[in-house]
Amino acid sequence: MALVVYLKTVTELRGKGDRIAKVTFRGLSFFSRVLENCEDEARFDQAFRWPIGSQVDGNEMLEIQVFNYSKVFTNRLIGTFCMVLQKVVEEGHLEVSDTLIDDNNTAIQTSISIEIKYQTMDGSVKVWSDGEFLDIPDDCDGTFQFETDSLLSGRSQGSATSPGRSVHGIPTFRKTGKGVFSAMKLGKTRVSKDGHKKGDDPAILDAENLDRKVMRLGGGVDHDTISLASVTAVTTNVSNKRSKPDIKMEPSSGRPVDYQISVTVIEARQLVGLNMDPVVCVEIGEEKKYTSMKESTNCPYYNEYFVFDFHVPPDVMFDKILKISVIHSKNLLRSGTLVGTFKLDVGTVYSQPEHQFHHKWAMLSDHDDITAGCKGYVKCDIAVIGKGDNIKIPHKANETDEDDIEGNLLLPEGVPSERLWARFYVKIYRAEGLPKMNTSIMANVKKAFIGENRDLVDPYVLVQFAGQKGKTSVQKSSYEPIWNEQIIFTEMFPPLCRRLKVQIRDSDKVNDVAIGTHFIDLRKIANDGDKGFLPTMGPAWVNMYGSTRNYTLMDEHQDLNEGLGEGVSFRARLLISIAVEILDTSSAEIMSSTEVQIEPVSNISESATGKLEEFFLFGSILEATMIDRKIGDKPISFEVTIGNYGNQIDGMSKSSSAKKKKEDGGESEEEESELIHNSSDEEAEDDEDLTSVPSTPPMKPVITDRNYFHLPYFEKKPCIYIKNWWQDQRRRLYNSNIMDKIADKLEEGLNDVQEIIKTEKAYPERRLRGVLEELSTSCSRFVTLANKDQNLSGRTRLDKERLKSCMREMESMAQQAKTIRTQVKRNTVRDKLKLVFNFLHRLRFLADEPQHSIPDVFIWMISNNKRIAYARIPSKDILYSIVGEEMGKDCGKVKAVFLRLPGKKGFGPAGWTVQAKLEMYLWLGLNKQRKDFLSGLPSGFEENKAMKGTGIQTVPPISLVYNMKQVFQLRAHMYQARSLFAADSSGLSDPFARVFFSTHSQVTEVLNETLCPTWDQLLVFDNVELYGEAGELRDDPPIIVIELYDQDTVGKAEFIGRTFAKPLTKMVDEHYGPPQFPPQLEYYQLYRGNCTAGDLLAAFELLQIGPAGRAALPPIDGPTDSDRGPILPVPLGIRPVLSRYRIEVLFWGLRDLKRINLAQVDRPRVDIECAGKGVQSALIQNYKKNPNFSTLVKWFEVDLPENELLHPPLNIRVVDCRAFGRFTLVGSYAVTSLRKFIYSPPDKTANNWTHTARLANGYMALTNGTSHSCPHSHPISHPSGDIVVNMDPEPNIKKMNTVVKIDSTTAAVVKVDLNEDEMDKENEKKKKKKKKKGEEVDEEEPDESMLDWWSKYFASVETMMENLRAQEAALAEAEEREDLEIAAESAEIKADDFPVKGTKLKEKSKDKKSSKDKKKNHEGTEKQPPKRKVDELVVYNKELEIEFGNFEDWLHTFNLYRGKAGDDDDHNVVDDDRIVGRFKGSLCMYKLPLSEEIAREAGFDPNMGMFQSIPHNDPINVLIRMYIIRATDLHPADINGKADPYIVIRLGKTEIRDKENYISKQLNPVFGKSFDIEATFPMESMLTVAVYDWDLVGTDDLIGETKIDLENRYYSKHRATCGIASNYSVHGYNVWRDPQKPTQILAKLCREGKLDGPHYGPGGRVKVGNRIFLGPTEIEDESGLKKQTEEHLALTVLRHWEEIPRVGCKLIPEHVETRPLLNTDKPGIEQGRIEMWVDMFPMDVPAPGPAIDISPRKPKRCELRVIIWNTDEVILEDDDYFTGEKSSDIFVRGWLKGQQEDKQDTDVHYHSLTGEGNFNWRFVFPFDYLMAEEKIVISKKESMFSWDETEYKIPARLTLQVWDADHFSADDFLGAIELDLNKFPRGAKTAKQCSLNMVLKEHELPTISIFKQKRVKGWWPFVARDENDEFELTGKVEAELHLLTTEEAEKNPVGLGRNEPEPLEKPNRPDTSLMWFMNPLKSIRFFIWHNYRWLILKALALLLLLLLVGLFLYSIPGYLVKKLLGA
Repeated sequence: MALVVYLKTVTELRGKGDRIAKVTFRGLSFFSRVLENCEDEARFDQAFRWPIGSQVDGNEMLEIQVFNYSKVFTNRLIGTFCMVLQKVVEEGHLEVSDTLIDDNNTAIQTSISIEIKYQTMDGSVKVWSDGEFLDIPDDCDGTFQFETDSLLSGRSQGSATSPGRSVHGIPTFRKTGKGVFSAMKLGKTRVSKDGHKKGDDPAILDAENLDRKVMRLGGGVDHDTISLASVTAVTTNVSNKRSKPDIKMEPSSGRPVDYQISVTVIEARQLVGLNMDPVVCVEIGEEKKYTSMKESTNCPYYNEYFVFDFHVPPDVMFDKILKISVIHSKNLLRSGTLVGTFKLDVGTVYSQPEHQFHHKWAMLSDHDDITAGCKGYVKCDIAVIGKGDNIKIPHKANETDEDDIEGNLLLPEGVPSERLWARFYVKIYRAEGLPKMNTSIMANVKKAFIGENRDLVDPYVLVQFAGQKGKTSVQKSSYEPIWNEQIIFTEMFPPLCRRLKVQIRDSDKVNDVAIGTHFIDLRKIANDGDKGFLPTMGPAWVNMYGSTRNYTLMDEHQDLNEGLGEGVSFRARLLISIAVEILDTSSAEIMSSTEVQIEPVSNISESATGKLEEFFLFGSILEATMIDRKIGDKPISFEVTIGNYGNQIDGMSKSSSAKKKKEDGGESEEEESELIHNSSDEEAEDDEDLTSVPSTPPMKPVITDRNYFHLPYFEKKPCIYIKNWWQDQRRRLYNSNIMDKIADKLEEGLNDVQEIIKTEKAYPERRLRGVLEELSTSCSRFVTLANKDQNLSGRTRLDKERLKSCMREMESMAQQAKTIRTQVKRNTVRDKLKLVFNFLHRLRFLADEPQHSIPDVFIWMISNNKRIAYARIPSKDILYSIVGEEMGKDCGKVKAVFLRLPGKKGFGPAGWTVQAKLEMYLWLGLNKQRKDFLSGLPSGFEENKAMKGTGIQTVPPISLVYNMKQVFQLRAHMYQARSLFAADSSGLSDPFARVFFSTHSQVTEVLNETLCPTWDQLLVFDNVELYGEAGELRDDPPIIVIELYDQDTVGKAEFIGRTFAKPLTKMVDEHYGPPQFPPQLEYYQLYRGNCTAGDLLAAFELLQIGPAGRAALPPIDGPTDSDRGPILPVPLGIRPVLSRYRIEVLFWGLRDLKRINLAQVDRPRVDIECAGKGVQSALIQNYKKNPNFSTLVKWFEVDLPENELLHPPLNIRVVDCRAFGRFTLVGSYAVTSLRKFIYSPPDKTANNWTHTARLANGYMALTNGTSHSCPHSHPISHPSGDIVVNMDPEPNIKKMNTVVKIDSTTAAVVKVDLNEDEMDKENEKKKKKKKKKGEEVDEEEPDESMLDWWSKYFASVETMMENLRAQEAALAEAEEREDLEIAAESAEIKADDFPVKGTKLKEKSKDKKSSKDKKKNHEGTEKQPPKRKVDELVVYNKELEIEFGNFEDWLHTFNLYRGKAGDDDDHNVVDDDRIVGRFKGSLCMYKLPLSEEIAREAGFDPNMGMFQSIPHNDPINVLIRMYIIRATDLHPADINGKADPYIVIRLGKTEIRDKENYISKQLNPVFGKSFDIEATFPMESMLTVAVYDWDLVGTDDLIGETKIDLENRYYSKHRATCGIASNYSVHGYNVWRDPQKPTQILAKLCREGKLDGPHYGPGGRVKVGNRIFLGPTEIEDESGLKKQTEEHLALTVLRHWEEIPRVGCKLIPEHVETRPLLNTDKPGIEQGRIEMWVDMFPMDVPAPGPAIDISPRKPKRCELRVIIWNTDEVILEDDDYFTGEKSSDIFVRGWLKGQQEDKQDTDVHYHSLTGEGNFNWRFVFPFDYLMAEEKIVISKKESMFSWDETEYKIPARLTLQVWDADHFSADDFLGAIELDLNKFPRGAKTAKQCSLNMVLKEHELPTISIFKQKRVKGWWPFVARDENDEFELTGKVEAELHLLTTEEAEKNPVGLGRNEPEPLEKPNRPDTSLMWFMNPLKSIRFFIWHNYRWLILKALALLLLLLLVGLFLYSIPGYLVKKLLGA
């Protein structure tokens, strides 16, 4: 749909003048061109077109305003014309003439005549043909110029026939030298030609003059909507017929890179299991590494560091799974049992901020039992470092914050901490289009054996996800296999693995090979927002690409089929779907294992993936040039394929194709007729149908020049066309096209803004507002377009969900863009730019459609039946749509396509060269929309069709014959190139440029030995024939390719870089003159492969040769320079305007020159050259003795362009003067930008205040952890007012920073809080560093004598951490408050009436901001508990150089290079091996003549020029004192994953190897050493501090080293010799270490800076210049006496030196710097860091005192005495033999963590029936303790084979366990408690009060530290885990802990157990506590008699009775007999 307004004329104008019209519809305005000097009639003849998404409503208005145009002032409104569009909507076409009305709504005489046309989509209004209306071409480019394509643009499409061709936009009058980075590089907007041209391009606003001319645009145009047209080198698409080519050639993926993954396993907690011996295993890919084993603990502490090195492509790296698992009791003999695992992919880690997780807890889960829940936590650090990544290591924070496991889980942002188990269903339905995998020979053999010719491929699908694999079944012998199976993965959700890999493989007896691979990114098929959706996809076809389809036994591109690198051919497509189901693990019937399962699924219907439609692909090759000469001898043809259609090798035979149609097309009738539409190459018999013509006829190339050939496609251009059938899923592609276009537009706009900022043009904020405006309208437009959905068949759930989420995203983006637009102000442009770049990433992410539809199009160049080179074009880019925005960006356009080599062949130099360049036209659309397929071709052709006869209209042509031909002359003005690659071993190149245009090429001359050639050469191409219509060629000339080469004496020239340009075209009937001609020089970015390779400065013009021949062209000046022969120079109008500059060079010296050809450099000299002029330094007579120059300053004068951007580079070359006048080049350096060396005289009027303000804000003074600087609210203009800086210590109330407006006359006081003062010391009670809630604060004062240097260091590290946290908090807060701030700021600035140019205002706003920041920081620090008072130093977590600008405040260092540049992808990594030395010096350039007053200043030395007050460079002796504190995270050097580091220091010839003091098996060694070296500058100025690994046998390995340039530090104005301490004290830990006292330093600085002062006054004041500082004046000496001193005052001034006007700069504070250690074997990857600092003392002043003692604190020997008094409620484990009662034989075991081997046991309390045990038993644990780090230090041998002891530092934790003793089996573990001796819960008073909560709610209870309390007694619970992993109480123990120092322990010795001395009394145990077989009698007495005595007595009585009865019965017979017999 579109509304077109054709503005014809405006008549009856008054007066004479320039006129411009503005046409507005729906809030979008277009400007017409400017008509100059019109009298009463203005003929605009210009069309404006609005593509519209929604129907035009009859009530909508069209408005046209006509202005008198003014270049300088605001345009004046003549009148307005408004009309309601009702009539237009009804009729569709209307012509109107009417009068205008003025501001007062009264009609004026002036009248306007217009024509309006409205076309709807459905054609409901009225169809109109092109001819009917001014022949406006149908908008075939579809690139609807988005709203503010520049609101000035007036996208005019005048007709080719209309009399006055429209000019587009406003002609801009360019000053010479402007427009450098401006106009288009390619297809980029061009300034309009003069008066009568057809134009299509938005105008370019002259950015530099915008500030003056901005008012001329339209009366009340809001500046913000003015969108500057592109001013960058980015390519834009403005033309109708051409799309921009892609300049990056080399494939980026697939090339291996170095990665280093470091994993630190710190500890594990809450492991599930009883009394285990855990080992942690870290596994990445195939590599596994194990920690040591810790015995019997559930919370082992390891602190072990592992490093894995990889050299693989990024995709492979990021898909590797990193697995952390805990294994219980693993040893040599058994593999142990797995407790739990945690896995994530490396890509997840890499996408974290800083590419790392730091101190996070990984949650373990059991993959065999998903119902089990959490199995424990492992705390670890994981970092992934690629080449050139900097890892910022956060300083170790306090342990306390990290003990909160839940808050620090190892999960990316936004992943919920409670992850659930889920099933991932991957359904595999079927595949089609598989390649034939076996060669024909094999096929014949098989046929002979089997007797039938089957499909020779046995495919199956392999799916890999989260380290698991699943396979479908194998379908034997099938090219179109049907599986219908689903693979089910069970994994935690959301998974920490980003990609799912689906691969079709061919099953084979020997080895399976991949046919094709596809990766599915889970982030693209899910949305985790609150309205998001689970991963879902399909059923959809995915296309697979890989190697070429011709089968060979050894496929050289097999990697491509594995998914590495860009596929070069279609392989197959696979129908799959993905779904995810969250599991409810509590339900009973769930499968608990995570094994992969395979199940069958039902077939899906044909229509599920969309209706099958017939598509039509048409292409035409207009030009084939730049064909590599290696293939130039054989005929060449080009083949185009889409899927398998058009593929000659295995385009399917008739039968299979018909079969396929039948399957695909189902049963529907219309599809039946399609059977004849086969896609084979044979002619179709059927007349009405057409066959496909997929390739061009072979043709022999002809020579262009000695490198390239071209095909002679002159007037006859071959065409190809292919019919193909795909499911119609165009909607997906359309949506992604719309988003891509928005993103392209946005990217282009952002590049503009960056360019404006970079070139310091005016008003970048306006351009950014324009960009945002455009973004928000385009996003809203997306919402209207994407919502209408025509075909509903085949829409998947993902389509619907994605559409919803895209709409939401786009709506919110539109909203945000609007909001940000209102906030863009000049000072926030950069911040906002960053935010908008996030939009760009979001857009690109959204635009990538995960469900494919139509496969990509491949173009192959075939020579001699071999496939040589290819190009791959995404089908969405050439897809046609009726709606402009949905159309592919290259559809129906001519695109320059560069063919490249496939696969690995394309890496490196082979990938840089072009194999062929095609000018290609492509169109892909539904067959039924085919009528438009030729509309985008350059006009002027006739179609040549294959068949004659009826119905021919539908048949596409097989070739196009152009009968219109124009002849041109191309002039290439090749001026200069800069920053080229070094292609020769000398470190230079011999560059020449080759220019290609159409089939012509020419070269410039070769310039020897330079990286910045100035050719200054005009290349003229005569009689260039171009085919097509003149008008179109004018707007869309073909592109020019410029290649730069390095000439070699032997062999082929070496490629350096390539760029594209578009010429400025002049037709015969145009005038050659301003503003268009002559063209301006512009910068073109050169590329080599994917990396930038320099810039080319050139201009190109294409001049049409008319009937008059060349005589009519503008004349060319002949060769001017007789030396250069026939070479034509660049003409005067084009070459830049020059003016006279003087360049002064400071020659200081040369350093580190390497040998050249094995000879040492002895007598070097430096040659400086710029623009042909130059100067040579003095000769250094003996480089070894003194490498400095004798003459310091020399100068030369040179003519340079006025425009700074065009300044040529300045070349620095060092040559060695050998005997007999021979010279050897040592090395060279090119200073590409001289801008930073341009001298600007100081502005006297501003009194240097602005300068001071800038410095004051540049550096924040860090005091007490808050940032301060002195806020100036107003710049001062009179020096009369002194400024007082108050340093009084204030009472500790909440501080407010008082910001006082400083007027010119008042003396204001600016408070700078300095709490560090000694005087506070006594009255401030010192608190513990950090307070927890409820923590007890000990009130004792740390004694001054207790403090040492380490106290200071640790306090400072703490402060640095707090500052970092505060900064992060402040940033977040700042963003919230930004809007208010911006509003406030703009108001304040307006209120001000400073006539001075921008600078002051800028300063002010900066100041205001900084004072706000300060306030924030105050509030931040206020909330923290008061810290204890320790004088601090500054800890920099980076090198000092970074903080202080490399100390190049006046002395710069230039690296000298030699040798060839590497072909590395990233040039941010410096090629260290190419550096052959360094030149030290500086430059200063200024325009002549310079003002006189500089030379009149006092003490001006004319010999030194601008380099006044520079010290001498004579040799000087210095004492260097290095303090090495510690190293962190060293790269392990030994097999055991550790290193034995020691320090090596090198300076000049001195080397200190501290080998005997190596630290065994440590990756974080604390060295704590200082080293002194005496050195002589300049001979010895590069200090190397290296860390080596000690080895018992063999040489020691270098771990890493860092280099420090001491000389720059020594001479720097920042005074880097010895840091300024925060306080001055004469004794104690903070003693002043500089031999010069603060007063002496201050006096010296004032003398050097020619400052008045210092004047010390009464009452603690000192005046320096016009500043007064206040401070204390007393000092305490060692005996405690107070003395008067001025040192504090002087120190106060030094610490605020940056506030002193004119000379002030930040002086370096007392500090510790952190430097990365690097190793040349692993370039760019940090091998660890070292913390250190360097002091330097000149030897000619008094010697400094002894070095500070920073030796590591010795751990204190302590003794912990633990008395176990009693236990209670211990669970009963045993059953009694006799009685079956429950009892336990209790004993208690205890040890200190890390000392398991010293575990101690109490005696056993046998047979406890109640769980009570009485022990009175004493454990004694001696240990070494480091107070500052709160760690126990243990030294022990790691194994019996270890050479020496290893030192471990582990937290002080006491473990107590309760056991049940068993004699004949292993003892049973009952429970345990672990007490962290630094903070453990206070024991309960009684056993009753002791509960499980003391363990569960440890965080909420008050805690104590044994190191503070010394003695504590109480009850603590024993706990163990039950079957459900819940904690249960298993007993209570009453214990007493007593901590003593060794001295106290010796005075008061005790025995172990209950032994002497100080024996404990025996416990009063119940009598039952005994062993039955030790005391049988006793046990009888207790166990039997006690319980059974009545039973026993009764039994005895009964026994006696029975005995009696028995005896009675026994004796009665005898007795009776006796009696009877009477014996």
